[in-house]
Amino acid sequence: MNQHLYTQGWDDYELVDAGNGKKLERWGEIITIRPEVQAYFKPGKPYAEWQALAHWEFTETGNQSGQWQALQTDAPTTWEISYRNLRFQLEPTRFKHLGLFPEQRTNWDFIAENLPADSRFLNLFAYTGAASCIARSTGAETLHVDSVKQLITWAHTNMELSGLADIKWVREDALKFVERELKRGRQYNGIIMDPPAWGLGVKGEKWKLESKLETLVAGAQGLLAKGGFLILNTYSPTIGLPEITRLAQQHFRPKDCETGELWMKTTTGKELYYGNLLRARR
Repeated sequence: MNQHLYTQGWDDYELVDAGNGKKLERWGEIITIRPEVQAYFKPGKPYAEWQALAHWEFTETGNQSGQWQALQTDAPTTWEISYRNLRFQLEPTRFKHLGLFPEQRTNWDFIAENLPADSRFLNLFAYTGAASCIARSTGAETLHVDSVKQLITWAHTNMELSGLADIKWVREDALKFVERELKRGRQYNGIIMDPPAWGLGVKGEKWKLESKLETLVAGAQGLLAKGGFLILNTYSPTIGLPEITRLAQQHFRPKDCETGELWMKTTTGKELYYGNLLRARR
C-alpha cells in the first residue's frame, strides 16, 4: 500500500522550519541551517529570525560539499544528543551532515518494536550506527556494514556513548557482503539499508544506486529468515516510488509490504519530503 508516512521529532530533535531551499533544525540546544532541495516553498519564519537563532549555517561550495559558518561565538564543534536511552555524537561535516538522519526515527522505532532479543540484525550502509545501536539495545546480535573507516569509528563512539558493546563491525562494500552472506547461508531477522544515490566502495569502486538496487533488494530478501523484516529507505532523484513499489511486488507478497513516501512536518506547519520507504516481511 502506498501512502504518506510521517516521522516525528523528539525532545532532542526538532525540524523547526523549512523553505527557500533550506531547513532550520534544533539538535539538543544547538540550531543549524542546512540546504534542502525539497524545501522549494516559502518558509514559515523570516530568514533573519533563522539566523538570529542558529549556531551554524552550511553554505554549498560544490555539488556535494561546502563549509559551515559559526553564527554564534559559543557554537560547539561537537556535542551529543539523546534518543530513548541512547546517545549520539554530532559534528558539522563538509558534506552538510551532522552524523544523524532524524527522519529515520520511524525506522528506529520499528526496529525497537519488532526485533526480538534472540535475533540477528544487519545494518547495511550503516553510517554512524543509529540503527545499529537501536538493534543492539534490544539484545539482538548486530552487524554493522559500511565502507568508510571514519564512519565506523564514529559509530563505535556512539555505541560506547550509549552504554552498549559487541556490535560487529564490517568494513566492506554492502552488496559484496550480501553476496558473501548468501553463499554462507546466513540469515537475519531484520535488515535495514539506506543506500546512497552514489558513492565509493572500500577500494574506490563506483556505486550508482539505479544500477545496483534490484540486485541489492533480491540479495537482502534472500538473507531474511522466515518472519524477518526488511527496511529500505532511498533518497535519490533516480529512484522513484513506482520503482520501489515494483521491487516490493517482485520480491515480496503484497500483503507483507508497506511502501510510501517519508515526510516530516516542521513546527511552523510546513511539510518536507524525505524519500521513499519500503518495509516488508518474508
